[in-house]
Amino acid sequence: MGSQLPSKGSILILGGRSEIGLDIAQRIAAGRKVILAARRSDDLAQEADHLRTAGASQVECVEFDADDLASHDEFLTRTFADHGPIAVVAVAFGILGDQARAEREATHAVDIVHTDFVAQVSVLTILANLLRTQGNGQLVVFSSVAGVRVRKANYVYGSAKAGLDGFASGLGDALKGSGVGLLLVRPGFVIGRMTEGMDPAPFSSTPGQVADAVVAALQKGRDRVWVPGLLRWVYVIARLIPQPIWRRMPR
Repeated sequence: MGSQLPSKGSILILGGRSEIGLDIAQRIAAGRKVILAARRSDDLAQEADHLRTAGASQVECVEFDADDLASHDEFLTRTFADHGPIAVVAVAFGILGDQARAEREATHAVDIVHTDFVAQVSVLTILANLLRTQGNGQLVVFSSVAGVRVRKANYVYGSAKAGLDGFASGLGDALKGSGVGLLLVRPGFVIGRMTEGMDPAPFSSTPGQVADAVVAALQKGRDRVWVPGLLRWVYVIARLIPQPIWRRMPR
């Protein structure tokens, strides 16, 4: 079991436009400072207003480029110094990308993996060290069932999530006993901006449903959560499907 949600401290959302990240922040914002970190941070007024309505004591919108690895250390160190202690960090940035384009263009495939895996490894490593020094706090990391067993239909995105899932699993184990918890979230298809125009897959959820599950898991001190929970058992079976059948599976 991980550490329970600290009673005091700020909330940091890396990916300040993320529907799931914002929904999580709204649910635990009461009496807390919330920091929304995103590109074009001067265009987050509506998101900030929603958090104030939810009871946030203060909302700060700060400029953050997840793909600029060289900026991560200075940005996160300054954020902890200016707004700490930090109770919860949700690493909520990411891209779905275009699978067909990624199969044609190596640069696009690399862009997906860079944002969804490499940049996440960078910020998680720095965040883990900052939270260890602080002595407590919770990291929320978004994997996906797409990474549990990668499918032909979205193998670039799925492989990035598979790498992130493995990294976060190991990091969570490394943090045991430090006072810092890591919650690894494995949602299925989420109906939202990222998937707009796509037909929902079975066992879909909304950003609000994912946020509800995340907050409940944080409060219980869990270190894994599947959304919806039934997917955990679906993928027990999915791992047993022979590869010739699996490669014909739709998204």
